[in-house]
Amino acid sequence: MNPPVVHASTVLFPDSATLVGRSQKYTYGTRGTPTTDALAAAMDELEGSAGTIIVPSGLAAVTVPLLAFAEAGSHVLIVDSVYHPTRHFADTMLKRLGVEVEYYDPHIGAGIAALMRPNTSVVFTESPASNTFEVQDIPAISKVAKQAGAVVMMDNTWATPLYFRPLDFGVDISIHAATKYPAGHSDVLLGTVSANEQHWQRLHDGFITLGCCSAPDDVYQVLRGLRTMGIRLEHHRTSALAVAEWLEGRPGVASVLHPALPGHPDHELWKRDFSGSSGIFSIVLDGGSQKQAHAFLDALKIFGLGFSWGGYESLAVPVSLADRTIARGKYAGPVIRLQIGLEDVEDLKTDLQRGLDAAASA
Repeated sequence: MNPPVVHASTVLFPDSATLVGRSQKYTYGTRGTPTTDALAAAMDELEGSAGTIIVPSGLAAVTVPLLAFAEAGSHVLIVDSVYHPTRHFADTMLKRLGVEVEYYDPHIGAGIAALMRPNTSVVFTESPASNTFEVQDIPAISKVAKQAGAVVMMDNTWATPLYFRPLDFGVDISIHAATKYPAGHSDVLLGTVSANEQHWQRLHDGFITLGCCSAPDDVYQVLRGLRTMGIRLEHHRTSALAVAEWLEGRPGVASVLHPALPGHPDHELWKRDFSGSSGIFSIVLDGGSQKQAHAFLDALKIFGLGFSWGGYESLAVPVSLADRTIARGKYAGPVIRLQIGLEDVEDLKTDLQRGLDAAASA
């Protein structure tokens, strides 16, 4: 039913000719084992990709392909609503390596043509956006970028390949923090990067060069989590929608940032491209400041206060948009991100109402 967990560094060869020629499937632990191959094969089936690399974290799933395809003197376009650690990597290490980084509006669509340059090597997308959940027109962006010879990457952690398959929409490289929904239990760090045929070899070469391999027990746990991801994700989806719809009408909530809601400004675009939604969205409190946000968060008893998401438990964190240069938006109050776990929906509503009451009294 499940593959064995292979703990490998040194792999022995039957004779010197095989060793020198490396003419056997497994040669060293960093270059793959039956355990990593099983997870990679599963992701390839889900993604429709030519190959998948397994890396130690979701952030590594971002940094490895950027290092593999960006180079000194090249220009990289990154959506301004990107996951903050991605921005930090781009603003520090990529710039130190001589890569020019430019951020663009998540709603730019085909208008990204105006930002393309002869040396644009990568267009990095994330849809829906981190924390504020704007939906990008991925087919339009991909078409323009590929015509200009740039590689299109997408952080698809929110939807997973069950609800959106980036390579079917013109993306070259699909990135996932497998820490989230594939693992599903908030106890494993892992990332996956899947590429189409055209870009697979360069991605794999970069991965091997960086020596960024993952522990076999972690790989096994994510593969095991993948078996139930469809069932879990459906529960996250329905519970999150129920909670989001309820929050839309609550006093103290200015808006709910969930693209599957008909009132979301990008709902039609989301409905066109996505087949489902996951368990994470944000709310905007109706006025107030950090004081009200902290009162809301500190009153919660079921929701934990912690980073990451995709596990079985509900979580809440305050959102900062201070790092953005373009996509700051105008929000009526503090933004709070909610991960809806697998708990009873009515219990979660009661907990959130407790938070709203506390914010109103702060």
